[in-house]
Amino acid sequence: MSNFELVLKLLLQITVILITCRVVTIVGKRYLGQTDVVCEMIAGVMLGPSLLGLINPDIQQWLFPKAPILLATGAKIPNPSMSILFAVSQIGLVIYMFLIGLEFNTDLIKQRLKSAGLVSGAGIIAPFCLGAVAAFFLYGKGDLFKPGVTPWAAALYLGASMSITAFPMLARMLYERGIAKTTFGTLALAAGSIDDATAWCLLAIVLASLNANTSIAAFAIGGGIGYVLLTIFIGKPALKIFARIADKDGGVTIQTLTLVLMVLMFCAWFTDAIGIYAVFGAFILGTAMPRGEFAEQVRDRTEYLTTGFLLPIFFVFSGLNTQIGLVNTPTLWGITLLIVAIAILGKGIACMLAAKFAGETWRESATIGALMNARGLMELIILNIGLEQGVITPTLFTIMVIMAIVTTLMASPLVAFLLQGTIYEKFPA
Repeated sequence: MSNFELVLKLLLQITVILITCRVVTIVGKRYLGQTDVVCEMIAGVMLGPSLLGLINPDIQQWLFPKAPILLATGAKIPNPSMSILFAVSQIGLVIYMFLIGLEFNTDLIKQRLKSAGLVSGAGIIAPFCLGAVAAFFLYGKGDLFKPGVTPWAAALYLGASMSITAFPMLARMLYERGIAKTTFGTLALAAGSIDDATAWCLLAIVLASLNANTSIAAFAIGGGIGYVLLTIFIGKPALKIFARIADKDGGVTIQTLTLVLMVLMFCAWFTDAIGIYAVFGAFILGTAMPRGEFAEQVRDRTEYLTTGFLLPIFFVFSGLNTQIGLVNTPTLWGITLLIVAIAILGKGIACMLAAKFAGETWRESATIGALMNARGLMELIILNIGLEQGVITPTLFTIMVIMAIVTTLMASPLVAFLLQGTIYEKFPA
C-alpha cells in the first residue's frame, strides 16, 4: 500500500470507529444508564469479528485487515494499516495513563490511610490469589496460555489481571454524584488509587519475570524500580519548574504543554525499552507532576482529545482481538462463568467485607465493592499487554474481555440502586 492509500484507509477506519462509539454511547447512556467506557468497550467488540465479522466478514476484513501481507519473497509482514492503528491507540493510552497519574491524590490516601489500605489490600490479595489458583487449574486445559509460558508465569499474570480496578470510572461516578469529597467518597477514591498503583507495579514485575533470560528480567525489574525512585525523589522536585513556568506565563501555554509531552514520551519509551511497558512510565510520571492549577490546565488541554478521539481507537483495536466465537464449547463457557464468579467474589465481595470491617455501613460497603469490582478500560490495557507479550491466547483474551464487560456493566446500576435516596444524593459534598 502506498502512503496515500494508508492515509485513506486510516481516515475511514477512524471515522467508522468514532461514529460507532458515539452511537453506542448515546444509546447506552440514555437507555441503560451506562458510562462512556462501558459503551465504547461494547462498540469495540461490535466492530470486531464477534459481530461485524459475523454479519459481513468481507467488509470487516477489508476495513480492519488482520491477515498479514505476503511479499513476493514469501515472507509475511503485519498489515501496515493495522500497525498504524495500533501505534495511534498506544499514544492515546500513554497520554491517558499520564492523566490518571495526574489525578492520583496522595492527600486522599493520607486522610483514610488505614481504611483505604484495608480495602485496597483485600482488593489486591483476594483476586490475585483466586486468579493464581484458577491459572494453575486452567493451565494445560485447552488453548488458554501460549506455549512456553510456565504455570507460575500464567498464575502471576492472571492474578495481576484479576486485581485491576477501573479507577477512572470509579472517580467519575463519584464526582458525577457529588460525593467524591465525603468520607465515604474519599475512602473509595483512596482505595481505588492504591489498588491500581499496586496492580500496575505487579504487572510490571510479572512482565519482567516472563522473560526466560534472568539477566534481562533483572534489568527490567531493577530499571523499573530505579525509574520509580528517580521519578519520585529527583524528578518530582525538578518537575515543579513546569508549574513555575506556567505561573510566569499566566497559564499552561503550548510551549509548556509541548515540553510536558516531550518528557512524557521519553518516559514511556524508557519503560517500554527496558521491558516493562509504556503505560507504566506514563502513570508514574503523572503522579510526580505538580498539582493544583497546573495539573487542571494540563488535563483540560489534553483530556477531551484523548478520551474522545484516541481512546476509542484502542477500544476498537481490543474488539478486533475479541472473538466470542472462540468460546464455542460448554467447557469454555463454564470457564468463562468461573472467571466471572472469581472476579466478583475476589474483588467485589472482598472489598465490601473489608469496607464493613473498616467501619462503613453495609450500604456504603456494598457500594465500594461494586465500584472496586468494575474493571473497565484498565482491564483491557492489561489484557492487550498479555496478548502482545505472548502470555495468553485469543481464547483466554476473549474470556477475560467478557469478564471485564460484565463486571463493568454491573457497576453503574448497582451504585445507582445502592445510593438511591441516601443523604449523599440530597446533600452532595
